[in-house]
Amino acid sequence: MRPYILAAALALSPVGAAWAETPYTADEVVDRLIATVDLGAARAICIGTVEECAPDPVPGLDMMINFDLDSADLRPDALQTLAVFATALQDDRLEIARFVVEGHTDARGGPDYNIDLSERRAAAVAGHLVGLGVERERITARGLGLTAPRTDDPLDAENRRVELRLTLE
Repeated sequence: MRPYILAAALALSPVGAAWAETPYTADEVVDRLIATVDLGAARAICIGTVEECAPDPVPGLDMMINFDLDSADLRPDALQTLAVFATALQDDRLEIARFVVEGHTDARGGPDYNIDLSERRAAAVAGHLVGLGVERERITARGLGLTAPRTDDPLDAENRRVELRLTLE
């Protein structure tokens, strides 16, 4: 089954941005995840034109998990965001949802180093979520190194991130 991206914006944050609070509540995260993919809670048949039956677009989430240069340490803003996300994942409506935590780097460092760093970033996020009560079997961590930059500039700080992808596998 194809994984669904939770939100492309999930990984973006202005470098150095400080968040006094996370931009979403756990309930808002749950509602948006449920709207992203049918988790089996509701099934319906629409009788009408293509336009009448088209689903409403799902808004993205601006939850941000970025890292400092050459670091796999979670920043304070990431800790706040992950606390909200962990609370959302413990909602019964998301009990069948699974997540892939993908670590990324910018282009500094060699390929082997960047794979290792991206794996450590993904493991840091996955481990923190487990520490907050999310079941380990619901989270898979993997490092992608510098293979999927977010911006055209391979050295851009926005490439130092973790993305979470919703999957039903």
